[in-house]
Amino acid sequence: MEDINLHFTGDIHAMTAANNLLSSMIDNHIYFGNELGFEKVVWKRCMDLNDRQLREVETGLSGEKKIVPRMDKFDITVASEIMAIVCLSKDLKDLKEKLGNIIVGYNKKNKPIFAKDLKANGAMTVLLKDAIKPNLVQTLEHTPAIIHGGPFANIAHGCNSIVATKMAMKLGDYVITEAGFGADLGAEKFLDIKCRKAGLKPDAVVLVATIKALKYHGGVEKEKIQEENLEGLKKGIDNLYRHIDNIKNKFGLNVIVAINKYTSDTEKEIKFLEEDLNKNNIPVSIVEGWAKGGEGATDIAKKLVDLVNKKEDFKFIYEDSETIKEKILKVANKIYGAEDVEYSKEAEENIEKIENLGYGNLPVCIAKTQYSFSDDAKNLRCDNKYNIHVRDVEIKGGAGFIVVLAGKIMTMPGLPKIPAAENIDIDDDGNIVGIF
Repeated sequence: MEDINLHFTGDIHAMTAANNLLSSMIDNHIYFGNELGFEKVVWKRCMDLNDRQLREVETGLSGEKKIVPRMDKFDITVASEIMAIVCLSKDLKDLKEKLGNIIVGYNKKNKPIFAKDLKANGAMTVLLKDAIKPNLVQTLEHTPAIIHGGPFANIAHGCNSIVATKMAMKLGDYVITEAGFGADLGAEKFLDIKCRKAGLKPDAVVLVATIKALKYHGGVEKEKIQEENLEGLKKGIDNLYRHIDNIKNKFGLNVIVAINKYTSDTEKEIKFLEEDLNKNNIPVSIVEGWAKGGEGATDIAKKLVDLVNKKEDFKFIYEDSETIKEKILKVANKIYGAEDVEYSKEAEENIEKIENLGYGNLPVCIAKTQYSFSDDAKNLRCDNKYNIHVRDVEIKGGAGFIVVLAGKIMTMPGLPKIPAAENIDIDDDGNIVGIF
């Protein structure tokens, strides 16, 4: 378990190495004469740690004659284009091609410079030759499971790999895959980006909710969400119904709500939630997998077997042929419930540039807070009209999508006041403690 939680079996370290190899080759090329004519470098370094100090840095300060200082930035590795490329590649050949198509900078004529122009994609593929292979692990009950690909759908596309999903579909009768961090983020990107690129169509959606989170969205203070509060739950259930509406009526998919049960949930709260969902003809299951293992998830398994056979009318939120702004507006309107989209001057200029380069047909990957349908983390209920504020737009030519940065979201997170690392330790016998 520690290898998954701390190192992700080494996959993320390989991605970090490949990402930063490309960075070093860019600066090395510039040092030895800049034959490609770099005028602007857009490729960022990365690391698999939350470190807000690295959101903006100045590099090349050694004072050596040919080193040119410049402003640089770091992403967390899961938000790196390398992570997305590994997840969206079909095989080793496709991986190498996508890595080569990464836009790393622009010359004086504002023409893109690619990783393949630096002859970097071969060595990067070698570093990723094992990382592209899915990881076969097992649950505590020895059930096989595949873990492969990046989380963080608030700042990345947040899906597991196409290779892992298709491998699982070949090996199993039923495949359940995760698209984390809110259905407005994870599910939207899974459906509009991954399914579009992989030619996949899910047979049903499991929408996971917790009573604690619903009370929080109902205005209950975080410190009190473990206390029974039916009024807060009644208010917070609106958030759940918005997600249900998106899945059923916007994407046209069948949905079942999985209530991830906590020990703090009371019988009154559970009964209210079940009755309200049943009243609105929404399938629901109380899932106790954390406490009871597989036995605690048999109810939802049985209900899913029935649900996957029901007719669906799956559709994307937008079409490839639409403009970048049209795609962003459709996601903002249909999925977030926003009135409109406002753009910074930089975002406007970058959208025009991306479309002029011929990348306007790519899907959009909107990075925003996971705490709200809006781009304001504190606007939990979204009762009043609001707009989505786009501060920047970036092209990910290798991964094949356009990143849209909304609100104050950062692609290099920071640690909380008390980092989890303070509680992680190892005893004299080599046993790791404090992760769970």
